[in-house]
Amino acid sequence: MDKVSSDCPYPGCFFCVMKEANPSKRRASVLKFFRELPCQDDDGQVLPISGLWNTAMAHPNDPEFIELGIFECMSALIWKGLKNRRWLSHDQNIYIPYYAAHIVGSYTMNMEEFAESAVHAGVIPPLVELLRGRLTWVEQRVAVRALGHLATYASTFPTVASHGEILELSIQLAVSSLEIVYSHFYQYVDRRLSYHCDLLTRGMGGVEMESRKAEEWASQLQCWSLQLINCFAFKPEFLPTICKQEFLTKLPGMWGGLVNENSPAGIGLLRTICHQKLGRGPVASCPGIIEALCNIARSSDDWQYMAIDCLLWLLQDPNTCHKVIDKVVPALVDLAEITTLGDHKKLGDSIVNVLQDCIESQGSGRSSISSRTKEQIEDLLSSKQRLKWEKNMPKEDLHIKQAAALVVKLEGNSLFSSGNISGAASKYSEALALCPMRSKKERVVLYSNRAQCYLLLQQPLAAISDATRALCLHRPVNRHAKSLWRRAQAYDMLGLAKESLLDAILFINECSQSNDPDLSLRQNKVPDYAERLVKKQMRAAWLFREAAIKHGGERLRQSDKPTIKGIKHAHNMQLVEEEP
Repeated sequence: MDKVSSDCPYPGCFFCVMKEANPSKRRASVLKFFRELPCQDDDGQVLPISGLWNTAMAHPNDPEFIELGIFECMSALIWKGLKNRRWLSHDQNIYIPYYAAHIVGSYTMNMEEFAESAVHAGVIPPLVELLRGRLTWVEQRVAVRALGHLATYASTFPTVASHGEILELSIQLAVSSLEIVYSHFYQYVDRRLSYHCDLLTRGMGGVEMESRKAEEWASQLQCWSLQLINCFAFKPEFLPTICKQEFLTKLPGMWGGLVNENSPAGIGLLRTICHQKLGRGPVASCPGIIEALCNIARSSDDWQYMAIDCLLWLLQDPNTCHKVIDKVVPALVDLAEITTLGDHKKLGDSIVNVLQDCIESQGSGRSSISSRTKEQIEDLLSSKQRLKWEKNMPKEDLHIKQAAALVVKLEGNSLFSSGNISGAASKYSEALALCPMRSKKERVVLYSNRAQCYLLLQQPLAAISDATRALCLHRPVNRHAKSLWRRAQAYDMLGLAKESLLDAILFINECSQSNDPDLSLRQNKVPDYAERLVKKQMRAAWLFREAAIKHGGERLRQSDKPTIKGIKHAHNMQLVEEEP
């Protein structure tokens, strides 16, 4: 390549080429650069590659470099790093396979025609080798990202799928990614590869930032592996490979953590599996998954609606309904008055319709429902009928019912204050029976108060049920602070750290915006009781916790175990509320 700038000491410098004013000369020089770079052994090759990485990140839809052969160049560079370890260890070439795979992933994340060009350029085989772990976990991360983008498009998925090992490798990586990053990087600070540290922090941070970024990248490695598997899960022929019990049971626990909240992770893959007839059978045969789906459906998880979808599809399928109905109905009944979750409208109506179909199916002999489950569904349907009746009632009668409910609620408050918790819970139940269905604010208070009673009676499942009902009735949904706090404590009693953590964090957020003097954060200070619970659950839900325990990096302390002590006298927290 001809020298473009007489001031530059490097012949054929890519950055000088990019300054060429003549477009045709510039394109010809770039084309030549891409063709020759993999064959060169000069020092300083990482500089133009890092420049291309920045360009790909900033302008992923620009076709210029695609047309000039960047995919062929990146593919050749990855192969060179895999086959020529002497070259890889020279100068700063160790960075090049990482940047090359990242460039492929960036240019293929939006444009299907770019993905087609990448496949034709032969990028898949070297990416598969990186996925195998031929280099290190940082290259696995960008390889699975790139392959996930290529698998997204209808025109390129068949080529990805033709490499049969990709699905198996992705499943293995989804399961082992957190342990790999922990044991190969996080655990031993003095053994960290310097180029890993540089890539993680761009040379701007110390050990603490490296560790924080490593946790984020580990989460991405797992979530991007799940995204790639998800592309296969849409095709029935791959479900037998995916739907093995050992793998399925791990999916609810793959949640991305707080560092990667934008990925649906394991619940997203479960939703795709449950959408397929062939996938619902294996899921329904795993009681642990059904229980986890019910917990996610009754939580503050951003992907709550995905769990609800899974439960509804399992109930609608005659082949799986009888396996799951007794576990699923209690959760769905609690959610039956939810209206909207983000863009998902009328979820409560969908729940009621599916549960009504279950009752009708039982009447026709197509399914079998236990008497307890049937009673719960019929109670729900009766409450819907009650709402219709109330629409035709005179306003005066509704006011009388509301006043009667208030009197009984005050009796419950009095019993609670005197220490008669069981009696108070009964009064709140009586008040709920009297309270008009459309008096949602009052019902929120009653459900939340009764949830507090159940907490003190050490009945966490009942507390979760009532707190969830209060949160579904509240506007906006899932934003009633005291119910969030009560459900967080109930989940803590059951040892469900993630669900407790998400509720506790949302409780703190709601407190920061509340006008209630019992809840508002004085001088922006997080309440001590909430801070303690969040810290506890962050330890328990830490992404690397299992890996750390396995590799001796963390020992379970007695203080980490779920406890019900301290619930009765939460600092600054009014136990029975008068207003939501």
